Amino acid sequence: MLTINLGLLLAVIVFFRLRRRTEARSRNDEKLTVVIVLALGVVIAPTPVGQGIGEFLGQLASGITDSSR
Repeated sequence: MLTINLGLLLAVIVFFRLRRRTEARSRNDEKLTVVIVLALGVVIAPTPVGQGIGEFLGQLASGITDSSR
């Protein structure tokens, strides 16, 4: 039986959609890309990988904030 990881599938879709030239995209195409990226974020967020990414981005943001003071 073949199983498909939804997060991986969405990541591949986002990768191929973002490879296209910006001039070739319509407004609806850009909105669809945003919706797909948000869905990818929702799928990844509760996983250990998503938690690690969130912690890393939090540390990065606090480091940037502290360095600007």
